[in-house]
Formats: sequence, structure tokens, C-alpha cells
Amino acid sequence: MKYVSEFRNAELLQNAAQNITRLAAELVDRTGSSVRIMEVCGGHTHAIYRFGLKDILPPEVEFIHGPGCPVCVLSEASIDEGLELAGKPNVTLAMFGDMMRVPGKHGSPLDMKARGADIRMVYSPMDAVALAQKLPDREVVFFAIGFETTAPATVLALNIARREGLKNFSVFCNHILIAPPLQALLDSHDLRLDAFIGPGHVSTIIGCEPYEFIPCDYGKPVVVSGFEPLDLLHAVILILRQRLEGRCEVENQYGRAVLWKGNPNALRGMAECFRVRETFEWRGLGKIPLSGYAIAPAYTDFDAERKFAMQRSAQPDSTHDAPCGQVLRGAMKPHDCPLFGTVCTPETPVGALMVSSEGACAAYHQYAVPAVMENV
Repeated sequence: MKYVSEFRNAELLQNAAQNITRLAAELVDRTGSSVRIMEVCGGHTHAIYRFGLKDILPPEVEFIHGPGCPVCVLSEASIDEGLELAGKPNVTLAMFGDMMRVPGKHGSPLDMKARGADIRMVYSPMDAVALAQKLPDREVVFFAIGFETTAPATVLALNIARREGLKNFSVFCNHILIAPPLQALLDSHDLRLDAFIGPGHVSTIIGCEPYEFIPCDYGKPVVVSGFEPLDLLHAVILILRQRLEGRCEVENQYGRAVLWKGNPNALRGMAECFRVRETFEWRGLGKIPLSGYAIAPAYTDFDAERKFAMQRSAQPDSTHDAPCGQVLRGAMKPHDCPLFGTVCTPETPVGALMVSSEGACAAYHQYAVPAVMENV
């Protein structure tokens, strides 16, 4: 049965690719243009290259990689501010494992851990809460990152910490929102995009409505997609059909997991626990208005910025004009970077895009075809 299933999947993939080739050729004949699609989520980027989707699609369909990897867009300043916390007496800094090698101006969390700082790798905010319960004589700070996807887990941690009366637990909040960077990209003048594949994981929380400004204000279709190969090919088909039919709207390909209005309980909890910052610094993208979360006044007792009198950096990220930023903006492919695969590798990363499990550079390095690697 396993082999029958695999054969059936291969047949479906081949049929989908043939449909895309036909629709793309029709689009070129009718409009004289190809289609450039930004897959916003790093998980989509990895799926595209892991399953070789790029190689079975016609050249008229081009994927552009977006800023949907939260580790990749975390600024050097945020890393350095977190490491400054870890250097304080009796502080334990808890963070996700894929952050451990992300470089700041003065090294990575792993470097600082090697120098004696108490930095712990955790799998969820709940692990950080458990650490605070286990280490009552230490201040445990959870370094919270991620788009709206992971924010509800931080909400849960904050509520448990408040319920348990934990005085030694706090959150250094670096959660970010998905819509503002997309608007910043659309407002830039050096990037031509025809459509977006919307991030499925984020959309399980926020739904599809927040993307409606893209077709309404910018005339670009959006299709929220799942992560299986057939999901992504189906998303491309839906985009091509919109273009051929003269439509421009948000479509939900990932209906088995995404509701149009999102998860109301998660959104309610996020509204209670967070407030939106006036501006937030993104690695490679600079300061983007209304793009980051901070801890809401009702939870200030668990706000690391307040507890440790932190001042968030007002200085722009020094990597703003670096190749990492150009890749995040979709203006450069990873293999066009002079550091790719030579100086910058997963073992010796120079930029965050080579570190993260969702980074575009890591996807290219792990799954790129030999022809790409030979050109490096």
C-alpha cells in the first residue's frame, strides 16, 4: 500500500505540474509576462527545494523568497540585548535552539554560553516557566520570538506565570507581525512581485482577512497555502487562474487548518497580553512601523524590559545593507551572495539565514541541485 500511495502522489504532482505549465504558457501568450511569486514563509521555501518543486515547474513561474523566518529577521540589536540580560548576575536566559548560533554584533548565544553565561535551550515557553519554578533563586527570562504563530504559546506562559505567582519569570518580547513587512516590501521600488503564497502557520492564528489589503491596495493575489508539495502546486494553480481570469483576491488553499477569521481564542489572548510597538527593527529590513509586539500593561510584572530597565536600541541594524537583507527582501537569491557556501555555511554561519531551520540560505545549501553549488 505504501508504494501505491507514493505512486499516486507522484502522479498527482506530475498532473499539477502539467497544469501549471499549461496555465503559465497561456498567461505568457495572453499578457506577454511570466509570474513572480513570493512564498512568504521559510517553511514553504524549504518545502519547495526539499521536494524539488522548482525543478518541475516551467521557467515562467519564479519563486521569490520572503521575510517569513522569525529567526532570520531578528535584529543584531535584539540578540545583543538578550545577551546583555544573560550577562547579569543570577539571570538564566531561555531560548529556542535555532537561535543559539544567530550572530549579534558581539557573537552568538552559543558563544556567550561557552564563556559561562547561563543560557538554556528550551522547546517551548512552558519549559521556561518550569525552569523558573525549579530555580526560585534565579531570574529566568524567556527570549520570545516568532510571528503570530508562536505568540499564543507565550500568552499561555504569561497566564500560567501570573496564576502561579512566579516572581522570578519574565519575557523579553520580540514577537512580530506578518502584515507590516509585506506592506514595506510592496512599498519598495526595487522589487517586482506578481503574487504571494501566504504563510499557512501564521494564518492558523490570524486567518486570511489581514492580507486583504494586498489585493485591494496593491493589486496582487494572495493564496494561503499548506506545506505539502501538492498544497504549494495547488496554490500556484490558483494564482495563475486568478491572473488569467482577471481576478485579484485572497484565497484559502489551506482550508483544512485555516479559518477565514483565524483562531478567536488565540487572538483574544494576544490582544490581552500584548500591545503593538510603534516601530520595530528587522534584520535586513530596518525599522518597520507597528510590526512588533510588547508586553501589555496588565502583564508588566512579567516584562523583562521593565524589570531590568532595558532600553531598546534606537540604532539601525548594521546588516541593513548586507546580502542577508537583500535575500530577505527578495532582491537576491542565496547563491548570488559571495559568501554563500564558502565563508558562510551551516557549520560556520555568517548570517541568520544560514542558521535557521527556515532560512532561505539553509534551504539552498541543503537541497540545492549540484548545478547551483557548482556555480558558487
